Amino acid sequence: MPSIRYSAAALAASLVLASVAVGAAPRSEAQSTYLRDRTACLANTTGEARATCMREAAAALQEARRGGLEDGNAQFERNRLLRCERQPVEDREDCVRRMKGEGTATGTVEGGGILRELVTPAAPSGR
Repeated sequence: MPSIRYSAAALAASLVLASVAVGAAPRSEAQSTYLRDRTACLANTTGEARATCMREAAAALQEARRGGLEDGNAQFERNRLLRCERQPVEDREDCVRRMKGEGTATGTVEGGGILRELVTPAAPSGR
């Protein structure tokens, strides 16, 4: 019987240590994003109803855990550069530079839009 008691004690100790290790594991990116979203919801800084915000944050966490969400930055970058495709060919390079952060940006999305400006010196025209 003593060996069974020691085995049970060792098993219990192992389970406690495993649960502590799991609790001490670093948060996943999805969990960190959820906590930031939840904090924004509770602070009412998102511009939407708190219940809706919390529901969407939880849904995003669940979808991220299933692998259904990309980081968002890749899609954002694609969309940002796609705007330049509509520009005339001679303006596209400057558009891409503005979209990548060169120049100045004023305004906000909430305020109606962001104006991006990049001043580039022009070569003097030959007379």
